[in-house]
Amino acid sequence: MTHTLHRSGDAESLKSDYVVLVLPAQGFNNEGSAPKMRKILEIILNHNPVNFGDMRTGNYFRKGMKPILDNTQDNSIVHGVFTNRKDLEECIAELKEADLGISTVVTGLFDDVWDSVKKVGLTPHSINLSLGVWGKKELLPEQEVLDITTQCGHHCIAPNLVKKLANDVKKEKICIEEAARVIAKQCVCGVANPLRTEKILEKYINK
Repeated sequence: MTHTLHRSGDAESLKSDYVVLVLPAQGFNNEGSAPKMRKILEIILNHNPVNFGDMRTGNYFRKGMKPILDNTQDNSIVHGVFTNRKDLEECIAELKEADLGISTVVTGLFDDVWDSVKKVGLTPHSINLSLGVWGKKELLPEQEVLDITTQCGHHCIAPNLVKKLANDVKKEKICIEEAARVIAKQCVCGVANPLRTEKILEKYINK
């Protein structure tokens, strides 16, 4: 799974952005996996995620905690977003201990993620790297807008929404925290990072 892979930003910003994505393999171990997927979500929730969700149900900011936990399915794809390596490492260590046999993907800066998985005694069986953006990059929005919209791998966060909310914050029509929550709602899977979004919005507004 690579839809969390293409998050743009500088290294300092991305050091507060780590995603755990867990999914069963369809036709292999998905049948009867719903209780395991709930357990995985419960483990994620033990470690201070700033967002989480199930692709089949929605994200925390749109659905709330209970509906997501109560509606795990055999084809669920669950996510958790962390802002520091300590929480990330404790989460994947607990997932390792639970040993539920479900594929787990960790996204973040390569060196940080590599060190973290090694620290908890895991050996990745595969690695995906983003090679950047190709084509007419002059048609893309400003870098800060991209740093927010690329948090949703399915591109459900619209650049114009980010620009409007940034303008509303600047005009004091909305607080920056609420703007970040509105943005997080758009990413159905629950992989948008609202705390990182706040920092990017502040930088964008004060350019």
